[in-house]
Amino acid sequence: MKRAWFLFLLLAGLSVIASGCGEKETKTVVTEKVINVLTHPAEERPLRPFIESTGTLIPYEEVTVSSELDGVLKEVRVDEGVPVTKGTVLVMIDDTDYSLEVKRAEAALRQAEASLSNTTVEYKRRESLYKEGLSTKEEFDAVSTRRSLAEAEIEKAKVSLSLAKQKLSKTNIYSPLLGVVRDKKVSAGDYVRNGSPLFKVIQIDPIKLSFTVPEKDVGRLRTGQEVQFKVDPFPEKEFKGKLSIIYPTLDEKTRTLQVEAGVPNPAGLLIPGLFTQALLYTSAPRTTLVVPITAILYEAEHAKVYIVEGGKAIEKSVRLGVKYGDVMEILEGLQKGDMVVVAGQQNLTEGVRVNVAR
Repeated sequence: MKRAWFLFLLLAGLSVIASGCGEKETKTVVTEKVINVLTHPAEERPLRPFIESTGTLIPYEEVTVSSELDGVLKEVRVDEGVPVTKGTVLVMIDDTDYSLEVKRAEAALRQAEASLSNTTVEYKRRESLYKEGLSTKEEFDAVSTRRSLAEAEIEKAKVSLSLAKQKLSKTNIYSPLLGVVRDKKVSAGDYVRNGSPLFKVIQIDPIKLSFTVPEKDVGRLRTGQEVQFKVDPFPEKEFKGKLSIIYPTLDEKTRTLQVEAGVPNPAGLLIPGLFTQALLYTSAPRTTLVVPITAILYEAEHAKVYIVEGGKAIEKSVRLGVKYGDVMEILEGLQKGDMVVVAGQQNLTEGVRVNVAR
């Protein structure tokens, strides 16, 4: 029995060994992950620093033309949109009453002059008699007083005539500047009073471009800096102006500063109300290192990019400068020629293998 049991165990052991020898050895193969990316070299370009902003065109000057007299409008000579020069007659007030007032003032002056002439004759005669002792001092003083009063009446009449003529001249109302009639508020036959607004006249050559600058860029502003912009009605034409006004205070809500630029507009192509995308150049052109803005990754207040070296992704922290359209200035962190990842970098980590698409 013992011998049989021993043989059974021996056979079982041999069976297990034979079974183990028949199995194939299994190996685990690990494949390294490769990320597909696109790259672009960091390059130096001669670029001109600028501030980009959206602006609106506004009149260079806007004047409300008012009446300085009471009266009925006899004739209105302009309408909205009509170009005018400085001194163009815009409207005429019926001058009948004012012409009569001038004539009355002229008549009063003539009467005062005649009175003075008569008084002067009497004064000279009384003066001669007084010197010869044939007239009393009281009589001479009396005629002297009448002569002084007559002279005063002359001055009063002259002032009245001057005022009457001035009023008559104001029955014609003129444009105060070279521009265009923006609003017409009256028609012929209307009765107007002193101070009544009649028209708005705007100056559009030059015209103003009004826009805002972020608080962080305020220190770069100087009057006289060049501004370039385009407008939708003339997409192929570029307009230029000069920064002329820098407002003294920031808008507390938007943290921006209002500025204005004067723009020549001799052909009248630019009209108030047009929107623009403006570039304000803050210094002369300079050579600077740039990369496409699509390469930049942001982490809180820091920026980074990935470059490719030896088929692997290398993370680089960078200090950014100014944005120039579709490229970003790099102040620190890269060198000219570094192959910067511009697509696929969201999937990268330090040291991962990459495949650069051609």
